Amino acid sequence: MGDTDEQKQRHRRLTAWRGSAKALARPSADHTLAERLAALAADAGTVHDLDEWTDTYGNGVVAELERRTADLLDMEAAAFFPTGTMAQQVALRCWAGRTGDPVVALHPLSHPEVHERGALTAVGGLRTVHPTTEPRLPTAEEVRDLPEPFGTLMLELPLRDAGFTLPTWEELTAVVAAARDRDAVVHLDGARLWECGPHLGRTLPEIAALADSVYVSFYKSLDGLSGAVLAGPATLVEQARTWRHRYGGQVFQQYPAALSALLGLERELPRLPSYVEHAKLVAGALAEGFAGSGVPWFRVHPEPPHTHQFQMWLPYGTEVLDEASVRQAEETGVTLFRRWFPAAGGPPGVSFTEVTVAAPGLEWTADDVREAVAGFVERLV
Repeated sequence: MGDTDEQKQRHRRLTAWRGSAKALARPSADHTLAERLAALAADAGTVHDLDEWTDTYGNGVVAELERRTADLLDMEAAAFFPTGTMAQQVALRCWAGRTGDPVVALHPLSHPEVHERGALTAVGGLRTVHPTTEPRLPTAEEVRDLPEPFGTLMLELPLRDAGFTLPTWEELTAVVAAARDRDAVVHLDGARLWECGPHLGRTLPEIAALADSVYVSFYKSLDGLSGAVLAGPATLVEQARTWRHRYGGQVFQQYPAALSALLGLERELPRLPSYVEHAKLVAGALAEGFAGSGVPWFRVHPEPPHTHQFQMWLPYGTEVLDEASVRQAEETGVTLFRRWFPAAGGPPGVSFTEVTVAAPGLEWTADDVREAVAGFVERLV
């Protein structure tokens, strides 16, 4: 399929999703540029004084966002980065310099290994080792028994590519203790840390306190435009600011992203526990709907979900599933699923999608979900 055809398909999908009366979530991609800019202009004054001079190089609203995030995590300091990829590379590079060990222990499904084109090695000169290949975070025993020394243990909470999975609080504290026993520092990839509290049964400061540094994102769960923060000891953050400049992250004006992040902290963050709770109802109803649908096989993973996001697996190719999803949205005004992806390393004809339950999804009852499943399955043939 050429670029033109792909652009047409993308336009078709976005039009269908945007026109749906019912959806489990409405990501920012479903809105036009004019809508996003108008909403930001209308709402930003509720979280920051817009009569202040324009922020340049982070000396205004960006600095306020850094202070607010450091306070939320109960960390000494925080630095804003244009991307989480940059924030995390800088964090791990700084820790390698401080520990004298360039080896990072992390999961092979973690973001740096899957989504950053080998940047830790190519850009940062670091090397990675894997305590486990199981689709979950490593156990304390696996960290303790890793045969090679490492300077930093990176834990992605939740582990997105394993199904947004989390350990229990007891398992997490044991893993951290095992790293400490090996004189390693601990860094949290907390791109989605905001929604981990309900499953772990702890507050954000309690979770962050386990680590030496934490990275958090503002667009994945909080509906910000972009951007991330690295939080930790003041000396580390100051060093990270130097590397941020060297990496090209000292952007002249980032106030739109910072304002949208403040709005996310104000509006979305308090609602995330309700999304996490309702995701359990949605996942259970999906399982019930598919169990009686006649499809040869399905899986909701994990069940129940650990956060407000989880995976749905079905034994069909992505083109078939994408077409059924779009047709359902076009013909019924209901968006149940969005994009489907092939199972990495798995047999052909098995696909998965990521399901997100946000504010629009709170309106869905279990009957709504089961009815939507029936409508989706009708369009698989």
